[in-house]
Amino acid sequence: MQIGKVPNHILDRIVLGKIRSRDSRVLSSSGIGEDCGVLDLGDNHCIVSSDPITGAAEDIGKIAVHVACNDIATCGVRPVALMSTVLLPPGASEAELEAVMDDIVGTADSIGVSVIGGHTEVTDAVSRIVVSLTSIGIARPGGYVTSKGARAGDTIVMTKQAGLEGTAILAAEGRGELEARFGAAFVEEAVRLKRELSVIAEGVLAGGLSAHAMHDVTEGGVYGAVWELAEASGKGARVHRDRIPVLGVTRDVCRHFGIDPYRLVSSGSMLIATDRPGEMIAALEASGVAAAAIADVLADPAERFVAPGAGGAGREALEPLEPPGPDELYRATRKLRGLD
Repeated sequence: MQIGKVPNHILDRIVLGKIRSRDSRVLSSSGIGEDCGVLDLGDNHCIVSSDPITGAAEDIGKIAVHVACNDIATCGVRPVALMSTVLLPPGASEAELEAVMDDIVGTADSIGVSVIGGHTEVTDAVSRIVVSLTSIGIARPGGYVTSKGARAGDTIVMTKQAGLEGTAILAAEGRGELEARFGAAFVEEAVRLKRELSVIAEGVLAGGLSAHAMHDVTEGGVYGAVWELAEASGKGARVHRDRIPVLGVTRDVCRHFGIDPYRLVSSGSMLIATDRPGEMIAALEASGVAAAAIADVLADPAERFVAPGAGGAGREALEPLEPPGPDELYRATRKLRGLD
């Protein structure tokens, strides 16, 4: 298999297909496009998700916290706690471990989340530091949404811009190469996008409004996230490519590495399926979060397309919306690390 997420058809057959929820307190389990499990604790429901970070080298602890907590935010719930697993390769220094932990704890503190435990180990099973976090949220019964609730006729609203996380990672790792071409100010602008990786604010806000389903944009980029939201909901989707916001710095970084911004990892962006997109966008923008309507939810799950833009109005101009493959980040970082 290729580097990156296990392809969905294999994941469904070999992993998810073997998971059985035998306890009646399990209200929801993970699935394609659904990253959280939900447990019934009586007066409250516990929402749990786990995520590793493997594609980044710099600020790995900071990115890990945001990625893990964003999964809880897709339920419209504020995360409250984290469990942290840190795997270090042989020869890693105490200073490297301390930097990662400072990042994890500092970032968690900044968003009001407690680190309550985990595991730390040096192992020859990894060649670089790997961080995997489990995030936990608490909701009242019925006080959350999932990725499964999109309805035919809904509009998919996207917050912020495509490729935020991928742009920041590539700028940090390819600093010298990008500075030589674009200058130091350009690289600093790209690296600063790491400040935009949390979607907790918009997730909690949207969950209290008209969100039928939400999904954060991670590996596979915007296209992959729309496909997964549609798959989780058993629906189709039509993506309007020309409506997807992309920053100029992201377009330049993607052109430099020959990658697609719409298939680039983008923690920091949330997809929200709603039947009141105008109200949702107005509320998000009033809170300081940029938002745009980028896709339509269709009734037929076989109908999943990308419309390139105003120049191609006919059906013959539509492109298939494919399941997410290996993220574009891996292609670019392999080049940077001299692996290709």
